[in-house]
Amino acid sequence: MASSTLAAGIAPTPTGSGKTFFGHPRGLATLFMTEMWERFSFYGMRALLVLYMGASVTEGGLGMKAAVAGAVYSVYNAMVYLLALPGGWIADRFLGARKTVALGGAIIMAGHFALALPSKAVFFAGLGLIAIGSGLLKANISTMVGHLYDGPNDPRRDGGFTIFYMGINLGAFVAPLVIGTVGQKVDWHLGFALAGVGMALGLLQYLLGSRHLSDKSSVVASPMPAAEKRAVLRKAGFWAALAVAFYAVVAATGHLTVNWVTWPLSIAGIAVPVLYFSRIRRDKDLTSDEKSKMSGYVWFFVAAAIFWMIYDQSGSTLNLFAENNTSLSVLGWDFPSSWFQSLNPLYIMALAPVFAWLWVSLDRRRRNPSTTAKFAFGLLMVGGSFLVMMLAMAAATGGAKVTPLWLATVYLIQTVGELTLSPVGLSVTTKLAPAKYASQMMGIWFLAVTAGDCTAAVVQLMVGDATGSTWYFASQGLLAVLAGAALMMYRRKVNRLMGDIR
Repeated sequence: MASSTLAAGIAPTPTGSGKTFFGHPRGLATLFMTEMWERFSFYGMRALLVLYMGASVTEGGLGMKAAVAGAVYSVYNAMVYLLALPGGWIADRFLGARKTVALGGAIIMAGHFALALPSKAVFFAGLGLIAIGSGLLKANISTMVGHLYDGPNDPRRDGGFTIFYMGINLGAFVAPLVIGTVGQKVDWHLGFALAGVGMALGLLQYLLGSRHLSDKSSVVASPMPAAEKRAVLRKAGFWAALAVAFYAVVAATGHLTVNWVTWPLSIAGIAVPVLYFSRIRRDKDLTSDEKSKMSGYVWFFVAAAIFWMIYDQSGSTLNLFAENNTSLSVLGWDFPSSWFQSLNPLYIMALAPVFAWLWVSLDRRRRNPSTTAKFAFGLLMVGGSFLVMMLAMAAATGGAKVTPLWLATVYLIQTVGELTLSPVGLSVTTKLAPAKYASQMMGIWFLAVTAGDCTAAVVQLMVGDATGSTWYFASQGLLAVLAGAALMMYRRKVNRLMGDIR
């Protein structure tokens, strides 16, 4: 068990002496820089991904249809979050968080450099590597931030996570401005290579600064016995070999297309959360109160999936709208379409402190909205953003280029919705978690992103050339608005299911 392992001889890294990082343990600087560079590589590549896949072959791209490119993007993004579950499990049972993060960073770096090679097959292999590496890193680096502090009551803990969060958004903000410009203006593959360089810098920072990390990050919380480990590796090897053999046959018969990957992964990304919740609901170890709370949590999970279905199209559908339908000039100054991807992290850095102050201020006056109301508002905002996109698409009819203010407004509305739903979702996930599943619930929260992105992929594959039409935006926007209204209408029922949690 984790507690007995730590008690046996692993002492927390001292946090009150020596050099600090803004008054925090030195290890925070290592994790801050590692995450900043990882996000730089992730969001920089993501800003180029759909644009590269959709660009014609003569322009150096893959010449994919918009719907297929959008579906590949959505499935890739979904797999990043889905693989966070096994990423956490590998750290807990095999390697420990410190080694798992290092391995994840190395795999991510290899994936980005694979994208830099002018080969379609290697390109998709690179996407797979980045998704696998991100799952390993994303699941564990935040946990390592918590290890730096003397327990959950350390007064610096919340501030440390705030600084770490700013590193995420700083990397996400700078990436499209740098990698996007190089990829669009110089060479696609050079842009992807620059993302690999970013991850290499993050990995180097991590390895050089690892001596400042807590010893707790090296502990394998629940080590797997040798016999069980061999059985797990044998099963994993069997299923991997089966998948390789299946796709080898499909490729040999000349039938292998992108759809042979996007459809199965999309369906799996929707099915996994359903199966997971079904398993929890059938668990006889749960009390009636815990089962009631999980029933309430399903409402929030579905709401979050609808939210992310729309929100995560910023890098696909909205990115293509920026490239094809938006004027990329302000006061005679031209800029690449990928720069729009910097708006969301910029808005977050500007508005997150405002929302943090707002919730505290409203709570003091006993007017803080309930979790259900905040979720409903987030859905109304993200739904409203796509209704604005419907108007923007209508304005672009006939090949007209619309003002950048349309997308700037859409991203602002979505960011406001994110700040009312995403942080609150993290909080309510921990509050409603059954004791037996406490350590797994954050992974379940990430599955909402997976389900939403996979649903977006299915929609994009089904509508085909209609992706990006006025009714495409209108239908999804109305769905989110109706879901928000339904959540408000049934909020008392949801509150009753939540029991003593608000």
